[in-house]
Amino acid sequence: MRKLRIALVGVLAAGALYTVGPSTATAAPTQAPLGATPAKGGSAAHVPGGTSTDLPLRTLARKHGLGIGTAIDMNALATDAPYRERAAREFSAVTAENVMKWSELEPTRGVYNWGPADELVEFARRNGQQVHGHTLLWHNQLPAWLTSGVADGSIDSAELRDIVREHVTTVVKHFRGKVRAWDVVNEAFTDGNAPVLRDTIFRQHLGPDYIADALRWAHAADPRAKLFLNDYAIDNVNPKSTAYYELAKQLRKQRVPLHGMGFQGHLDLQYPLPIDAPQNLARFDKLGMETAFTEVDVRFFLPVDTYKEAGQVGSFNTLLSACLLTPRCVMFTVWGFTDKYSWVPGFFDGQGSATPLDENLQPKAAYRGLQQVLAVASDPNSRRGF
Repeated sequence: MRKLRIALVGVLAAGALYTVGPSTATAAPTQAPLGATPAKGGSAAHVPGGTSTDLPLRTLARKHGLGIGTAIDMNALATDAPYRERAAREFSAVTAENVMKWSELEPTRGVYNWGPADELVEFARRNGQQVHGHTLLWHNQLPAWLTSGVADGSIDSAELRDIVREHVTTVVKHFRGKVRAWDVVNEAFTDGNAPVLRDTIFRQHLGPDYIADALRWAHAADPRAKLFLNDYAIDNVNPKSTAYYELAKQLRKQRVPLHGMGFQGHLDLQYPLPIDAPQNLARFDKLGMETAFTEVDVRFFLPVDTYKEAGQVGSFNTLLSACLLTPRCVMFTVWGFTDKYSWVPGFFDGQGSATPLDENLQPKAAYRGLQQVLAVASDPNSRRGF
């Protein structure tokens, strides 16, 4: 077994503590997780051996060949200089939070709005960052002309197939050579104990092979881009992640160009930690696929307290450690890096504080925990493709 030394002091203890209700805790961890002691901005993160570091996450991750990414809010990037500077300093990869989704790229049929996405790609180029494309096909954030046309029958199945092929081809060709990897299909499976392909307009009108077709079209448009499937609630071994595993085996056996699996990593302290994430990633790794945590955040019910901070540290560190333990896990991406622009409060009533930096862009305990795990993990993994 590959040796990898990672400081995980108290991580599982913190996770176990927060599998209880959202606002109750039975006892504090006997030993604080890495970075659990709140640190004010500018202070160094102490690591074993008496050394310390205040290096950016991207610098600490470099020795592992690991990409450290964030979703980017383009409005914030345009108007908030401290946000822009922090995004450039901390991260070696960026994902468009919204501006590469179909409704944003083609709000009017045949008329593409490339501007905001091109700005993100240029920002990444200037700062030596890779771009993770998100997303080509998703049942949400589709343009109204498409959904209404399918609904009223003015777009039939044959035309829909042509439209989807043209969309995938046009978008991937536009960014050819500029986007390292694409989430080709996002959130394709249902939840629950017996997941099946979600009953989207693509599944309804194009059949279950729409996923294989989309992967082939994307590969033809840019043969060098890595092609991923991506979903939530698949961080641990469960029926949904197993459905993806079986689909991946089938597609790869058919020589469909599927190169990676994206695990979103939206965690909530009221639910158990995915402590078997290393075993889950390992089975995709054995298929020869890249893996990545693509949308990590850790939410909880406000207000913040010491125990919730400790649980959040444990959650972030558990996923990062799982990635470091997986030879082909190439990227760890947070879904926004500051609470100032986090999507969580707008979607989860009463919850928040889900990112590594606070609303003033100052490091939280969660950020210091990520620093420390990256700093003390040894045996850099030269097999990563990032």
